Amino acid sequence: MTTMSEATLNQNINENESLTEQEAFELAEVLKQKLADQETPNSDQTSIQQMVAGLGDQRGALRLTFAQSLGNVGEAAIPYLCDAMKNNENVIIRRASAKTLNLIGSEKALPNLIEAFKTDPDPVVQGSSAGAMATIGVPAIEDLLKILTEPNCTAFQVGLINLALSFIGSKAPDAFNRATKSENIEIRIAAITVLAEQIQSEQNQSAINTLIQALSDQSSEVRAEAATMVGKTLEPEDASETLCRLLYDYSAQVRKNASLALMKMEAITAIRALKTAWETEKEQQVKSVMEVAINVLKKRP
Repeated sequence: MTTMSEATLNQNINENESLTEQEAFELAEVLKQKLADQETPNSDQTSIQQMVAGLGDQRGALRLTFAQSLGNVGEAAIPYLCDAMKNNENVIIRRASAKTLNLIGSEKALPNLIEAFKTDPDPVVQGSSAGAMATIGVPAIEDLLKILTEPNCTAFQVGLINLALSFIGSKAPDAFNRATKSENIEIRIAAITVLAEQIQSEQNQSAINTLIQALSDQSSEVRAEAATMVGKTLEPEDASETLCRLLYDYSAQVRKNASLALMKMEAITAIRALKTAWETEKEQQVKSVMEVAINVLKKRP
């Protein structure tokens, strides 16, 4: 069988964003040979558009060839892939475009990946977009955390974001430091929640230190959330002294959460501090929580 050159094929293929089965097959054969020879495919507009069109082929092996070829083209293909991912009516092309952006892993695609993740109704597009953002890594953290704080973020999206953040955190242990210092209070809260999950899965000293630092955050909301996360994830020797200081925080919620955290981490040595704080506590609800914490800790062996 005679194989046409890539340039000849491009002249023969219509520029109408679709390929016939034969056109897709012939182009894939040319690209497959280039992949085998470790040659980069042509990166002109027409060549990229035809490869993107090939992502809609029903044959999985051909789609893979087009995706790998676009991955080899790299950043030159990003605008075309982003446009296809956001605007193409063919869900197969949208899915494959997001997966191909994952292969490229460039920060340049981040705004479009975020948009697709938030707006595309297809769960595979959402999952592939999240995967591509995970591959991009640290630059995607704050955007992912911001989506977590939005009221229309679905449970499915929350799961995808947590997986993406977990992947990023495993590759870059200090990746969330910047997010915990964000001006956005909700992002700081979301960041320490992710840090706590990271600590539960593996004892990361950097994450532990950052979580403890959050107990001194200027926002009472962040301090309250940090106290809750500390109580769930850390040992008494890690943070009980800091939590005891929070028993006198100006925020009633912080004082309450600190008391509960000391109870949950079974900080028996904090009983005296809780009793002292209880004696001066003016909020009855907080006083009741402190009393429960004292009684529970007293029963510990």
